[in-house]
Amino acid sequence: MCTALTYQNGDFYFGRNLDLEVGFNQSVAITPRNYSFVRANGERISAHYALIGMATVFEGYPLYADAANEHGLSMAGLNFPQNAKYAPYNKDKDNIAPYEFILVVLSTCKDLKEARKLLENLNLYEATYQNFPLAPLHFIISDKSGSLVVESQGDGLHIYDNPFGILTNNPPFYYHLENVKNYMGLKAQNAANTLSNKLDLRTYCEGMGALGLPGDASSPSRFIKALFHKFTSQNEPSEKANLSQFMYILDSVKMIKGSVITENDHPDITLYSSCINATKGIYYYKTYDNPTLRAIDMTKENLNSDKVITYGLYRPYYIDYQN
Repeated sequence: MCTALTYQNGDFYFGRNLDLEVGFNQSVAITPRNYSFVRANGERISAHYALIGMATVFEGYPLYADAANEHGLSMAGLNFPQNAKYAPYNKDKDNIAPYEFILVVLSTCKDLKEARKLLENLNLYEATYQNFPLAPLHFIISDKSGSLVVESQGDGLHIYDNPFGILTNNPPFYYHLENVKNYMGLKAQNAANTLSNKLDLRTYCEGMGALGLPGDASSPSRFIKALFHKFTSQNEPSEKANLSQFMYILDSVKMIKGSVITENDHPDITLYSSCINATKGIYYYKTYDNPTLRAIDMTKENLNSDKVITYGLYRPYYIDYQN
């Protein structure tokens, strides 16, 4: 399970919680402009946009979970079990394997407009990278102009405009589009008595305008909770304030160890939370075991290199004692 989020307050931000039972040897990876790679369909791409994100880097090849390119186009893959169905290879389509989808889109599309054009002839087909398992995913693609959701299912490819800039997991996105309407009465202000003017009803505490806001960890509930906190958010447009607010929103929908047990009898936890300042190319992250925010700035690297640059996740956890 996962939650992805966009946020704009001055700069444009994109990030996510990645919720899993176990890690996948992830690291922050920068793919520079001259890194040469071969697509699953045999096409070689040697010159492209640079990008930064979280990935498993295997034999020099980055398998991205989330990333943003140097122009601010951002993307993430989220778990979509039972619903994700990839198509057979189609010679009349632009065939992209799920494992390379983020890399191909962000390296070749400058912005959401160009991504839309690529998606017109897209075929997400059933192809794996070496011996890695085929992950059942759906995808969010965003920049400062808006968001899209891409879902490949048994009845074909579905592309949705995403007015919320939020994505979680099952059910398919059309459900979330409708489910939001069940919560249109939520508000950050105090509740008012609309039941009857014949009754003297008054609130007895703050926050009662949001009575009914879900608190469980299910995908629909996390979608609504993240949406409520995003669209009621108030903070000044500074980097520190935006980062703090973004991470507080993700914290409100994170997996606390022991609160969700999977079918394999393992706790589902938020392995990491990320926030990319997609305007400036800075990747921020924190892990479940280390809540200290770490930052990697892609602009400080040689973006004309031909080798993927990686930063392992920072593990030590320090407590700043004040006496």
